[in-house]
Amino acid sequence: MVTLPTEAIGSIPRTEKLMQAQRQFDAGEIDAKVMATFYDEAVQLTMQELEATGSPIITDGEQRKTHSFATYSVEGGANFAPDGLEIPFQDGHVRRLPRLTAGPFRFILSASVSLASAKLYTQRPMKQAIISVSALSLFYPPEAIPGYSREDFLEDLVNEQEKEIRACFVAGAQKVQIDFTEGRLALKLDPSGSILNGFIDLNNRVLDRFSDEDRQCIGIHTCPGADHNSTHSADVDYAELLPSLFELKAGNFYIAMAAEAEPDRALRIIARYLKPRQRAFIGVIDVNHPHVETPEEVCQRVLEAARYIPLEQLGTTDDCGFSPFCDDIYTSRKNAFAKIRARVLGTEMASEQLTSKLSARHD
Repeated sequence: MVTLPTEAIGSIPRTEKLMQAQRQFDAGEIDAKVMATFYDEAVQLTMQELEATGSPIITDGEQRKTHSFATYSVEGGANFAPDGLEIPFQDGHVRRLPRLTAGPFRFILSASVSLASAKLYTQRPMKQAIISVSALSLFYPPEAIPGYSREDFLEDLVNEQEKEIRACFVAGAQKVQIDFTEGRLALKLDPSGSILNGFIDLNNRVLDRFSDEDRQCIGIHTCPGADHNSTHSADVDYAELLPSLFELKAGNFYIAMAAEAEPDRALRIIARYLKPRQRAFIGVIDVNHPHVETPEEVCQRVLEAARYIPLEQLGTTDDCGFSPFCDDIYTSRKNAFAKIRARVLGTEMASEQLTSKLSARHD
């Protein structure tokens, strides 16, 4: 029997009630204790709706990640300024990272804290998404910080992420997913590949601290960005990223594919470079498109991927989270859950068809 695993990436559009409360909190109209009740309510509701999609493993929808999937760990830090690196998206809007102004670097919030709270609301297995050390490394400015070298910063950064991953497992995560959306962006910033190679090495500094068994429960997510139905690096050739991607010492890879112009080409590259004991979760849902895929469309995408990737190394996912930034309202919660439900059903449908084909072949 073929049973292909299927997992979401992480974020679900925030409820309108939560977004309104966040605006009030930012304006100083409500305090942290009141804000916490809004987070609890949004997390519980989101997890109930994820369970209703039939998802075998769920997240908390990143409802507690205050402003974005990238900055949750440092928001409110006194040693940060708002004028960091700008990331332009293809529709013209820009996201800006915070800039570290002084050392030492420490996480203010670990994703493990959110996970521990969310576990109270479900009996299902849970995964936890965290931001990569390579993305966080972009917080350090081009000029040196007096008394705090870049190498000192990177060592602190690696230590902090190791602690976060271990804490997520202790809190009950079945999977920990590292969001590496800057992988493709690195090639846009530096086509020579030097920045990408540095990112790979930096993430491996973290992954090297874990056992082979642990790394089978750690994953890497890559996509060209998803914000306001736009991307930051979809124009970068996947062939420039994918061979290097599998040099990361993780057991699972969540790879955007549904929105790719040449999926067959990308799938062939994945099949060539995927290592033993690595699983490729192929994106079968385009999170930037308003069309809600049917289970049949998903099934077809899965069967196409199965032409190239061994079934024991294949899984399905969404191309990205549905709302990595808190103010992204371009996808409704209704559509997000409908797309997830289609992924679950379409993956089951493909599993059944692949099982039938295998049975017929053995007969």
